[in-house]
Amino acid sequence: MRDDLGHGRGGAPGNADEANWPGRGLLPDLAACLRFYSRLPVPRLHGEGDIHAAPDFRTAPRMLPLAGLILALPAALTLLAARGLGLGPFLAAALAVTVMVLVTGALHEDGLADLADGCGGATRERRLEIMRDSRLGSYGAIALALSLILRIGALATLADRLGAPAAAALLLAASLSRGLALAPLALLPPARADGASASVGRPTRETLGFAAVLGATILGLSLAVLPLAGVLSALVCAGLAVLAVTAFARRRLGGQTGDVIGASQQAGEIAALVGLLAALQA
Repeated sequence: MRDDLGHGRGGAPGNADEANWPGRGLLPDLAACLRFYSRLPVPRLHGEGDIHAAPDFRTAPRMLPLAGLILALPAALTLLAARGLGLGPFLAAALAVTVMVLVTGALHEDGLADLADGCGGATRERRLEIMRDSRLGSYGAIALALSLILRIGALATLADRLGAPAAAALLLAASLSRGLALAPLALLPPARADGASASVGRPTRETLGFAAVLGATILGLSLAVLPLAGVLSALVCAGLAVLAVTAFARRRLGGQTGDVIGASQQAGEIAALVGLLAALQA
C-alpha cells in the first residue's frame, strides 16, 4: 500500500491533478474500515488489493467516523422499529445493543475484556501475556457486563426522554467513539514489536486531520435533532474517557495494542451516551 493519500489502495491515476486530489481513495478506505470493524458484507471495489488483509492504518482511519455511523445504522433502525412496535425503552435498547454487537462481531467488547483481564498481571510482560490469552477471566467478564449494562441503561433512558432522536444519539456515540479511539494509536507506541498494532502502521497527521474534520461534520449534522449542550457534553465526556484509557495503557503496558483501541471505543461510547443524558437532565 502506498503512503500517499492520492493513490489509496491501488489503481493508477489518470493524471497528476487526479493523483493529488485529497478525495482519491476515500471509498476504498471506507470499505476497508467497514470490513475491519464489522461483519457487514462489503464487496470488493475496483482497484482494491487483498480485502481480507488488515487495512493500512496510515490512511484508512480517515473514514472511521463515517464508518462508525454506518455500522451503527442497523442498531439505530432496530431501536426505532422496537419503539414503533410499542416495546418498552429497555427492551428496545437491549435489542439495539444486541444488533450492534452482532454487526461488529463483538470486536471492541473483546478488546475491553482482554484489557480488563490484563490488569491482573503483576508485571508488564505478564499483563501482555494475559491479554493474548483467548480465555475470559473474571475481570474481563465483569467489564463486559458493566459495558452492556451501562450502554443499554443509558440508551433506554435516552429513548424514554427523547423518543426517536435517541437513534441519532446512538449513531453519534458510535461515530464519535470510533474516531476518538484513534488517540491511543496516535499517541502511544505499540506495546509489542510483533503485535498487530505494530504491523498495520500509525495514522499520519493528514489522516488524523481528515478524520477530525469528518467527525466534526457529523457532530454538526447531529445538531439537527440533538441539543447543542448534549452534543458538546457527549464530545467532552467521550474524549476524557478515551484519554483516561490511553493514560492507563501508557502506565500499565507502556504502549497500545488492538485491545487498548477496543477498550477506548467502549469507554468512549459509554461516556458519550452518559454525557448526552447528563446534559439533558441538567
